[in-house]
Amino acid sequence: MHPKERFPIHPYTKHALADALKDMLGTKTLDKITVKDLVEACKLNRQTFYYHFQDIYDLLGWIYKTEALGAIQNNKSYATWQQGLFIILEFVDSNKALCMNTCRSLGKEHLEMFLNQVLFELLSNVINEISDSRVISEKDRTFIVQFYSHAFAGTLLDWIEDGMKTPCEVIVNHIVRLMDGRFMDAVERFK
Repeated sequence: MHPKERFPIHPYTKHALADALKDMLGTKTLDKITVKDLVEACKLNRQTFYYHFQDIYDLLGWIYKTEALGAIQNNKSYATWQQGLFIILEFVDSNKALCMNTCRSLGKEHLEMFLNQVLFELLSNVINEISDSRVISEKDRTFIVQFYSHAFAGTLLDWIEDGMKTPCEVIVNHIVRLMDGRFMDAVERFK
């Protein structure tokens, strides 16, 4: 029998594990949650968990990628990037326990990686759209996107570490005010 055939794969298994992890983070820190805790909460066996994920941090990365990347799909243009940024902050805010526990544990690199990835995707579309009629190299385009992605991610990590006391709208408004015309200016400077 093929290994994948031994364990029935239910389309909601990953989501059930993700929900269990998020629920547990309301009462426990990430380092206190075990695979055993998760599978018991979902009434699954350990092999099913390991069929889908290498470890809890892999599950954590999956949560960030699937839940937030999908949310910004229609907000990655120059005209809508502010809304995309707001959606990212709302995701973080609505998953406060998940993000704060991740930030305060060994999983911080997963949160940072997620933020950089989602912001890179958001800003890539913006910079590509702006630079479409201007000739700049792919290397320069990538540098601009990485620069702003890291700046935004650092700001968001500071916000999370501070307990997310400042409302999402205020953070977005500060960034938008700071960035007004800056994307276009950056592309112009690399022509």
